[in-house]
Amino acid sequence: MLVLSRKAGESVLVGDDVVITILEVRGDVVRVGIDAPRSVAVQRAELIAQLESSNREAASPSEAAVASLAKALRTSR
Repeated sequence: MLVLSRKAGESVLVGDDVVITILEVRGDVVRVGIDAPRSVAVQRAELIAQLESSNREAASPSEAAVASLAKALRTSR
């Protein structure tokens, strides 16, 4: 990971067409502006992690749900 120190108003270029600008630093909060083409997905990492966790939970049914489904399949024959 590249680590840079920047001040408010300073920018970092990523590739040829993504510009990340530090807009404001207030306490432990940093406001960041990102200029990128529409084809570049810009997402907050914590939202992606939460989505992945939710998808993982949804794809892993509880033991009770599996047992109930197995019982239903056995009785439907």
